[in-house]
Amino acid sequence: MKRLPNLDVLRFVLATLVLMFHLPQLSRNQGLPYFDDLPIFHRGIEAVYMFFVLSGFLIIRLIYNEKLRGVFSIKKFYMRRILRIFPLYYLIVAFGFVFYQLILPILGIPFENNYNLVEGILLCVFFMPNVFGSLYEPGGILEILWSIGIEEQFYLLIAPLMFFIKPKRIFAVLVLLTVLYFVVFHTNGFEFLKRYKLVYFLVFVGGITAILEIKLYLEFLKQSILLPLLIVILTILYFTTDILLFETSWLQNLVTSVLFSLFIHTLAHNNCGIEIKHKTINYFGTISYGIYMFHAIALNFVVFLFLKMEFVSKLQDTLVVLLINILTFAITILFAHFSYTNFESYFLQLKQKFRE
Repeated sequence: MKRLPNLDVLRFVLATLVLMFHLPQLSRNQGLPYFDDLPIFHRGIEAVYMFFVLSGFLIIRLIYNEKLRGVFSIKKFYMRRILRIFPLYYLIVAFGFVFYQLILPILGIPFENNYNLVEGILLCVFFMPNVFGSLYEPGGILEILWSIGIEEQFYLLIAPLMFFIKPKRIFAVLVLLTVLYFVVFHTNGFEFLKRYKLVYFLVFVGGITAILEIKLYLEFLKQSILLPLLIVILTILYFTTDILLFETSWLQNLVTSVLFSLFIHTLAHNNCGIEIKHKTINYFGTISYGIYMFHAIALNFVVFLFLKMEFVSKLQDTLVVLLINILTFAITILFAHFSYTNFESYFLQLKQKFRE
């Protein structure tokens, strides 16, 4: 299937937004200077939400195309997901528990582990870190895994669902499922769905958009450059201003779902021939999974380093903030690159055996 370079760049941008969201939070908690006065520094969760829409767009697009060709295999699908997600996920899970249970006490850094260790491990091992993070405060390295849990739960649902449905009925079933779930999610009495961040409707909306494109139902968006331009502008405003923030949760989620899915469609299929094919930027997109998974570790390292350096107190706050940002970003990229080339690549090579 044709690779979509603009979506690689999007992954990198979204991972960077998550880093920008978490960086001032930890700096503030540790008494270091920070800057978060602009709305873009508060869009980390929304960046993860776009990741969900993007995952639905790509995964359901892949499965649907394979269903049309009669080659979809649940076994191959799960093996590809396992080899891509599991190695790094479980590496971070293991490091996270070691870090908070052993390393911080050795360093003399106070941190309260307000959970049963066995329960925490089981919740993470069986892909319920979103439940773990909602019930307790296990620390940033483990808390960021909630989004991986949501995606894995989605994979467990979507593969058998689409396997047993005939291709001609997949679109209708997905639309019905999405509408019903969206209504239930925002209905009183189902607060646990919000508490555990079970925003599956975002993933399904991405998939619905992908199928609409395959069915050529979105051709009207390609008739004028004004529509894709408007979608891009609105998405930028979403992340850089508060114009598109609404007090009503169902309206906020509806706008988010529609706008994000249209934006991803624009980058992938309605970009007026504009594709970003810069070697370095596209590579950052390739290692974006590692950027997301390692950024909390890099951030903790940098903050600890600055807390231990006595001369930092003599520097201007602006300079400290700038140095923390640059160093965190650089170390995150370094970790992600090393992981991709020396760890993840082995499993990615095995993954190729399970392509059709």
